[in-house]
Amino acid sequence: MPAIQLSVAQRKEHRAEAHHLDPVVMIGGDGLTPAIKKETDAALKAHGLIKVRVFSDDRAERESMLATLADELNAAPIQHIGKLLVLWRPIPEKERTIDEDRRPGPRDVKVLKFSKKGGQRPEVKVLRVLGNQRLTPGGKIKRAKKPRPASVKKRSQT
Repeated sequence: MPAIQLSVAQRKEHRAEAHHLDPVVMIGGDGLTPAIKKETDAALKAHGLIKVRVFSDDRAERESMLATLADELNAAPIQHIGKLLVLWRPIPEKERTIDEDRRPGPRDVKVLKFSKKGGQRPEVKVLRVLGNQRLTPGGKIKRAKKPRPASVKKRSQT
């Protein structure tokens, strides 16, 4: 897979975003091992923009590592400065599975209680309403009424 080609402006924008990042992957004396490539791929999936630190003094070797990582992981080489390499790849969309049995979760509701005197501010209460509860017009929380299942005998008679 070839590396992603970016324009100069796009690379400049990613360089600015990567400035404050710390290296996530460290490449030691063994060089590019399959474990390093796997870890770099996982970091790119999670973060999109990462820094890689290479503990090697050979500049040409570091440049070849950057090109190899970019080609094999389908990433864009953003920057090579000193012993730091910056790579970018768009984060893939996560598949969302819809759970049909899922019920609504808790929600916070603001209730205003107005004063009987006209000139005062209303009192604001924040109430947490659970999935099996409802809020009455008076501002109280009650359990929601659920229809009880009819017994097997009653169902067979009708």
